[in-house]
Amino acid sequence: MTDSKESGIRRITLSFKYALDGIAFVFRTQRNARIHGLITLCVVALGLWLRLPGVDWAILVLAMMVVWVSEFFNTALEAHVDFTSPEIRPPAKVTKDVAAAAVLVCAAGAVIVGLIILGPPLLEKIF
Repeated sequence: MTDSKESGIRRITLSFKYALDGIAFVFRTQRNARIHGLITLCVVALGLWLRLPGVDWAILVLAMMVVWVSEFFNTALEAHVDFTSPEIRPPAKVTKDVAAAAVLVCAAGAVIVGLIILGPPLLEKIF
């Protein structure tokens, strides 16, 4: 009984370790992820300074997470394409370009959400 319980805890622990390894890989290898990180920190700091209400936080967090998830999937897809097609091929390029476009669309949407939520209270505080 104890062995089964320990192996379950071990599997859960390993799954978290693997996920954290993935996050570390993205930060270590993807310049845009570091830019997303800086922007995330700035948005959080600005939101705290503006004392945003909970609903605004929920929307901002969702927008930021969409960008992060798209960046993680983009990185995974690029790594897979690089592994399976080390030579440059048109379908591999299309795959990578479309994945990058998905990140761009998500980031643009998050900027719009950020402007809608952060803009009015920021302007009110400044003026």
